[in-house]
Amino acid sequence: MKYILRIIPIVAAFAALFPPQIVLGAAPAASVAGAREFYFPSTGVTVENQALLLAIDDYLLPLRENVGQYLSTPKFLKEAVLRPDKDNPLAPDQAASHFYGAVIHDGGKYRMWYYAVGLKEKGDAYRPDVKNLTQGPVCYAESDDGVKWTRPNLGQVMFRGSKNNNAIALPDEAIEGVHVVKDDSDPDPQRRYKMVYNPHNGKTWVIRTATSADGIHWRGADHFGIDQFLETSSLYKFNDLWVVNGQGITFSDNGGPSGRQGKAVLSVDFERWLPGGTDAFRLGEPADPKDRGAHKPYDQVHLGVGAASYGSVAIGLYGLWHNVPGDEDSQKRWGWFGYAKISCDLGLVISNDGTHFREPDKGRAYISRFDSPSTPIPGKNYPTILTQSGNGIFNVGDETRIYFGRWLNAEYGMGYSGEVAMATLPRDRWGALGLFPSAETSGHLDEQKHGAVWSAPIRLPASGCQVVLNADHTARMTVEVADPKFQLLPGYSGARSGKSGRESGLDCAVAFPEDNLSALGGKTVRFKINFEKDAAADPRLFAVYLKAN
Repeated sequence: MKYILRIIPIVAAFAALFPPQIVLGAAPAASVAGAREFYFPSTGVTVENQALLLAIDDYLLPLRENVGQYLSTPKFLKEAVLRPDKDNPLAPDQAASHFYGAVIHDGGKYRMWYYAVGLKEKGDAYRPDVKNLTQGPVCYAESDDGVKWTRPNLGQVMFRGSKNNNAIALPDEAIEGVHVVKDDSDPDPQRRYKMVYNPHNGKTWVIRTATSADGIHWRGADHFGIDQFLETSSLYKFNDLWVVNGQGITFSDNGGPSGRQGKAVLSVDFERWLPGGTDAFRLGEPADPKDRGAHKPYDQVHLGVGAASYGSVAIGLYGLWHNVPGDEDSQKRWGWFGYAKISCDLGLVISNDGTHFREPDKGRAYISRFDSPSTPIPGKNYPTILTQSGNGIFNVGDETRIYFGRWLNAEYGMGYSGEVAMATLPRDRWGALGLFPSAETSGHLDEQKHGAVWSAPIRLPASGCQVVLNADHTARMTVEVADPKFQLLPGYSGARSGKSGRESGLDCAVAFPEDNLSALGGKTVRFKINFEKDAAADPRLFAVYLKAN
């Protein structure tokens, strides 16, 4: 595992002590704690059974003493896990297998839904004529290991005279993104699988929902969910709200033009979608409004935020789109687009209300196009565009999997293609907190051997909870408990602090001499995690799991 140090200014840490009190979908503070519910007063979020505090989360772990952030580097598979079926003229994805899509691990099997691009008529799939391309249908694939995928013959959609393909029947023909979740909380088995996909309504790209009992046979809603432009990037449920993220192009401040920016639309029941939306994530626009717009040369947000919900936090990626204009005067179709010029990386973002995201390290490419380039064309050096979907981020056992798309931005009509790629991390190890390194200041060696991080206030379940650390060198860590005003509780601090019996690992249970927090059930507390460095051990904290008893 590689770490890259980022020193977090102490002023920013203090500013994050009191995050916004009013959030979309905020649950009211109940007078009596639920048996297995954690409640976060500062964000209005309630989560059952387990709460996750990530080291990169400066809202739920806001106050930091002598500790800095060390972002992790994912491990990348060089080869694509799914590529277009270029030599099969009947394949709906003969030209591109785009991961504007979803993967879930379901019953021991990996299942993928993705956006296919094929040829309307016979042609060269390696250098397709743009006018001969389809957009959609949605296609489906399966895998035993998530790396080697098969395309089952579903027999649902007639494509180029044959139903022998893996396409899924939906009410629309022109389709871009598709996002799928399995909702085990829905009492209706016919709605167990939920989909939001991105059809064209004749004027622009919108959304339509669909539901299914098996993930194969779908019933589309009889209406579009919204009537506004949105190219989608993720679907999830956060604090009892359904959220769809995507890319919007509206206006910047004072009514000026805007480039691509991250938007989100919301629903309380997956049927009716609220009009309007929210700015989920934005990059700065140029100071002069004349320099703004989707065709202007500055970094923008491609496809919005692809986020996955973990109850108390949402983690995701956005497309860091390096825009380079094309030739506006060209007579070619789409002459405005920067063919063979535009590239895109993926940046890391986090949210505590499920709708508003921030970067742990502003402007940094968490997944770089250079680390995971698209399959090249021999003799060419075309840029890669990475695309994200939060419905491709999930945990399986001890691993976090990140499925994402990549396509080669070739010259117009000279190598268009799209494929699915994968990266991995040890479970939830997006980044760590660790002590500052030694530093020479004013001619003196200043070595930080002690540090700490405080949590936001958390109301514990009535049953109490267990604290589990995802960390390295936990022998050099202790966990203390305080009231909301930072006053340490005598029974859970000092000599009675919690400690783990494991040296390192993804699940290092913490034991308290008192009663492992059962006596604190229903109370609102803060946790303080202490770090001590010695010559042999430099502790790292990646995540804290709070598990209801």
